[in-house]
Amino acid sequence: MSDVAIRVEGLGKRYRIGSHKKRYKTLRESLAGVASGSLRRARSLLRGEPVRTPPPSIWALRDVTFDVRRGEVLGVIGRNGAGKSTLLKVLSRITEPTEGHAEIHGRIGSLLEVGTGFHPELTGRENIYLNGAILGMKRAEIQQQFDQIVAFAEVEQFLDTPVKRYSTGMYLRLAFGVAAHLRTEILLVDEVLAVGDAAFQKKCLGKMSEVAETGRTVLFVSHNMDAVRRLCTSVCLMRSGQLAGIGEPVSSINAYFESDAVAEYVDDGPALPGEDLRIRAVKIEQQGSARDWFEYRMPLEIAIEYEVFQPLQNLLLGFDLYTSNGVPVFRSYDLAARGMGSREPGFYRSVCRLPGEFLQPGLYYVQLLAGLHRLRWLSKEKITVGLKLAGSRESDVDFPGVLCPRGDWRVARVGACSVSP
Repeated sequence: MSDVAIRVEGLGKRYRIGSHKKRYKTLRESLAGVASGSLRRARSLLRGEPVRTPPPSIWALRDVTFDVRRGEVLGVIGRNGAGKSTLLKVLSRITEPTEGHAEIHGRIGSLLEVGTGFHPELTGRENIYLNGAILGMKRAEIQQQFDQIVAFAEVEQFLDTPVKRYSTGMYLRLAFGVAAHLRTEILLVDEVLAVGDAAFQKKCLGKMSEVAETGRTVLFVSHNMDAVRRLCTSVCLMRSGQLAGIGEPVSSINAYFESDAVAEYVDDGPALPGEDLRIRAVKIEQQGSARDWFEYRMPLEIAIEYEVFQPLQNLLLGFDLYTSNGVPVFRSYDLAARGMGSREPGFYRSVCRLPGEFLQPGLYYVQLLAGLHRLRWLSKEKITVGLKLAGSRESDVDFPGVLCPRGDWRVARVGACSVSP
């Protein structure tokens, strides 16, 4: 038996921009359409009329080739729009590739979006058996894992309730429990874990570590570099739909922050129905302007611009700061937001000022946090902004550690020397 679990060769996926989804046609309609289309093109050429050009298209994936061995945990990182989620959808057989092919050796369990593969009208119990049946498992096999799935998801009380009545957290816990516990050889996990609370994320990451230790193959798409560094045996860096390289975690993450991490995040898209809050921009500035790199001796500001669509009680807004290899440095919140009681609809800008000579020169990244205190997270996407600090002299990087506060030193002579000269 080959030790290759996934083999991807020349994989490409193209989407047409602005095209409408076509309904399925019968064979007769398809043949008639081909004939009538040929006649229309011939008439246009005879009359000298311009031939209609096809709508513009974009390649979400292009010429992607790699192998994943059995038991390997492969992280997939890259900027938003780099093709990470599209790659997992093609491997999950949700969408067909435009070119190339992928060989999958083993059953796949995937968690790409909240509730993917669940029927909203069925109960939690019925959906567990349905997912197992789709994977080709016998009822007895599913029953062996049933209690563990329910215990992990913590939905015993609602097991016989239709999942359409579940909260997002319940939905997600059950979906992850099913994907992680059913007997699949390959597990695909997208950034969907970003919508869970901190306790749930820790629980899921612990389960993924267990899954990896049992020899199952895992593909893990994430912006959480700390999780990628801890879980993955190798990391795939995606860039503009193409494979930029595969290597060990630390070097791949450093390569991402050197060339791919965005210096600012901007979202000017329309609000979605029922949306409470939307992050419009996350910017890092020094002396009032954004830069490719920042002088570590000078203060800098991290600005978060956001739009509130309905009154929010105890809004918690802030960020985590990490080193380039995913080590957490500190967390900071806009504590004033918690004291305001309610934040009314409107456009806001919150700014956190960091003093100079606080962080050592190096690569860091800022990951946004937005939620309602002790209730739920509001931001469903991990928004990440890169930060590059540099010194003006080579000696600026002589000190060890991450922080470099000089401290307030005072010197005073408090007595005579105990040894006579």
